[in-house]
Amino acid sequence: MAGQARARASLIATIAAVTIYLHRCQAHRALDLHPAVSHFFRFWLWLTTGMVTKEWTAIHRKHHAKVETEEDPHSPMTRGINTVVWSGAELYRTEARNAGTMEHYGHGTPDDWIERHLYTRFSWQGVGLMLIIDLALFGVAGLTVWAVQMAWIPVTAAGIINGAAHYWGYRNFEAPDASTNISPWGLVIAGEELHNNHHTYPTSAKLSVKPYEFDAVSYTPLTPPTFYSV
Repeated sequence: MAGQARARASLIATIAAVTIYLHRCQAHRALDLHPAVSHFFRFWLWLTTGMVTKEWTAIHRKHHAKVETEEDPHSPMTRGINTVVWSGAELYRTEARNAGTMEHYGHGTPDDWIERHLYTRFSWQGVGLMLIIDLALFGVAGLTVWAVQMAWIPVTAAGIINGAAHYWGYRNFEAPDASTNISPWGLVIAGEELHNNHHTYPTSAKLSVKPYEFDAVSYTPLTPPTFYSV
């Protein structure tokens, strides 16, 4: 039971790092994080996803700027829903090799020594270290824990949000794109389910707008002003 609890906590920390740090803080500047919190998220993403802050941020900003066009890195309207759902992570890797995207949309992201010499230069060594940690904590079951960790963001973010949330769901607003809310309760993907709301108000730190909607991030311990301000 303790092992299961640690595994669940790991998945929660990873989705929190993506939605709070990468998405709301870095990509949209919707909130400011304490430097210590930002660095924890950077380290945790290196361990559990291998994602580079500049790459993720640039690709997401380009998605908003070129949404539902041929230049959108991951629109199901142009690339097909099956491609985005099942190959969303590969679409990210392909766009990350586009130097023009990185230069034009990656401004303002971390560029300190540890980012250049560890998190970016050795981006995939972190997930290798995570495998060793999981094996040490959980024994052979650590292989399963690690596999779930590696699949968590490609499935939930790259697949479900980038795919399903531009294809199926309800809309509160007639945004100039195909974005939808796939659920009024943002519990599993920490509020990212409210994607139509986000595309309508991309610089809002809170993704819920209706009384019956719930953005889990709005109720995390990170909400006090000591950690970030909206």
